[in-house]
Amino acid sequence: MSKRAVLEVIALDAEDAVAAQAGGADRLELVTEMAADGLTPPVAVFAAVRAAVDLSLRVMLRLSDGFAAGDVDRLVRAAADLRAAGAREFVLGFLDQEGSVDLAAVERIVAGLDGCRWTFHRALDHAADRDALRKQLDGLPGLDAYLTAGSPAGVDAGLPTLLAEAARHGDQGYEQRLLVGGGLRLDHLPRLRDAGIDAFHIGGAARPHGWSGPVSAHAVREWRRAVDAERPEPAAQAEPAAQAGGPAGRVD
Repeated sequence: MSKRAVLEVIALDAEDAVAAQAGGADRLELVTEMAADGLTPPVAVFAAVRAAVDLSLRVMLRLSDGFAAGDVDRLVRAAADLRAAGAREFVLGFLDQEGSVDLAAVERIVAGLDGCRWTFHRALDHAADRDALRKQLDGLPGLDAYLTAGSPAGVDAGLPTLLAEAARHGDQGYEQRLLVGGGLRLDHLPRLRDAGIDAFHIGGAARPHGWSGPVSAHAVREWRRAVDAERPEPAAQAEPAAQAGGPAGRVD
């Protein structure tokens, strides 16, 4: 394939970022507090990561576990502080109590991003109506990707949805890139690549020793080779669903 696929890796700190870059990652998702499934990192951590690598870097805007926006004023301030420190790409996504997109919160935060590119994360997989959510967000400035497993239970369960949505690329609400993550395994890649999906997101799969250990450049390199292959071979290296967006609702 002539166009290189995107490999995004979750980083918690500069050590992770350096290893991910060494392994061939194209982009980082920077978060903190994986016990809460990934929250907004301190500005100092962002600055250290930005100084350590030259990769594209998307920063999580999320204050607490779950998909409620919570204190939107605080999110807007956090985004402003990160932008002042040099952040230019973000990750966010919020639902209301009925499982619809919290459009008021998203629009207010996005207005403060002033055109920065951003990903709507796996809140999509917990939405009451995926299609309606996409159409409500259609046209928001900077939105260029949806991080999704196709299902709250992960890619195994969500594969039919991912393939169906890939086939709708270019329709209203489906112009954005599908960034597949959440229980993603190497053996999923051939079907996803054959469907035209060209962006992949890993968290636990890049950490042989779990979330208590750092990103492994070797593990990222294995994914880089598989993502770039026209027909990736299945392998044992995998991201357990419990670590990557299973029923508990992880957003990575």
